[in-house]
Amino acid sequence: MNCHLYLRGNTVYLPTMGKMGEGFYRGVEPVTVVSASDFDGVRKALRETIARGNPVVSILRRSEIPPPVLLKHAGVKNWSAFERGMEFWTIKEKDGVFQIAGQSKRDDGGWRADLDRTIDFPPNLMMDDVIERMVAIVQEEAEKNRKKS
Repeated sequence: MNCHLYLRGNTVYLPTMGKMGEGFYRGVEPVTVVSASDFDGVRKALRETIARGNPVVSILRRSEIPPPVLLKHAGVKNWSAFERGMEFWTIKEKDGVFQIAGQSKRDDGGWRADLDRTIDFPPNLMMDDVIERMVAIVQEEAEKNRKKS
């Protein structure tokens, strides 16, 4: 399971991550958008997004790749505009082991897991425990964003 969570200001974006092949994902509809200050809403959105899993989607040629699905939900025209002020985490599960990884921008413009913001959970931990930790992270980061504004 692979789930992406994006935080821009006080808004959380949770796209469904479609699986294109072994280890390759892209965001597809449905996308859930919720206020970071709505604790129950973030919790519910995470549960629903994770429950949807990673539906199989077609692998596209470069010329067929549409704009990122998140742009219309955020009301921006391009990915660089979406990335401004954005924070990004992945939640992954493999063989009953969950991981939350904060992402950091690479020099080439891509993203990579930030080892200082990565949490590896013990095997067979309940998904709700992982969701609660992710909700707490979102709340902490949204609060920092509010103080910056």
